[in-house]
Amino acid sequence: MNRILSKSYFSERVVKIEVDAPLIARARRPGNFVIVRVGERGERVPLTITGADARRGTIALVVQEVGASTRKLCALEVGDHVTDLVGPLGKPTRVERVGTVLACGGGVGIAPLLPIAEAFKAAGNRVVSVIAGRGRAFVILEEEIRACSDEVIIMTDDGSLGQQGLITDGMAAAIARERVDLAVTIGPAVMMKFASALTRRHDIPTIASLNALMVDGTGMCGACRVTVGGKTRFTCVDGPEFNAHEVDFDELIARLGGLRDEEIKKL
Repeated sequence: MNRILSKSYFSERVVKIEVDAPLIARARRPGNFVIVRVGERGERVPLTITGADARRGTIALVVQEVGASTRKLCALEVGDHVTDLVGPLGKPTRVERVGTVLACGGGVGIAPLLPIAEAFKAAGNRVVSVIAGRGRAFVILEEEIRACSDEVIIMTDDGSLGQQGLITDGMAAAIARERVDLAVTIGPAVMMKFASALTRRHDIPTIASLNALMVDGTGMCGACRVTVGGKTRFTCVDGPEFNAHEVDFDELIARLGGLRDEEIKKL
């Protein structure tokens, strides 16, 4: 259990691993996440499940090295074991046939977007995916996203892949030419903030999958609290997905930056 079966690199600091986890593979749904721990004194790291193979009993996780704990996880090789792997956690995505879904992912946010886009496509929706990154190396899982999308728009800051511009530019182009019934946005909090502001102006219902700081993942510690619709919610048990138009993104961004200096020091 919890043995790493394969490992591949999207870039120097972004790794995809496949882990032996048969119980989680059978139970997981789009939108679910796991909490991973490396070493007996390691901290708990929440990671959204990118994919699962119930027959083989495996799950796929995409990890970005941003601090000491993710560095340890990225350093594991095929055959090594993850100390702890708990899940599936969180509420799964509510998937139904709504019409046209605008699936928007930035950077490593494309990884959790993939199973959600797959599920909405399987439910009979038209899926237009907008994926973005700083440059070509930061746009991941392009082929997999194309396989479950009716159309894919790629935006990069430097124009090295797709069109030059922000993810909101690609979203605006899609919204201008066709009716969008639902938007899903996953990525850096600042990206989700502006994506949500865009869809609000067009009165498009929008789901945001939040990446709040998390410790236990069961709603006990309160570290992942966010304000949604003026009320405190816990990302781990009430989310990770919320009505994007009700999320206090400024508060979320401030909380996410609270431990950045400590993370940098441990790298």
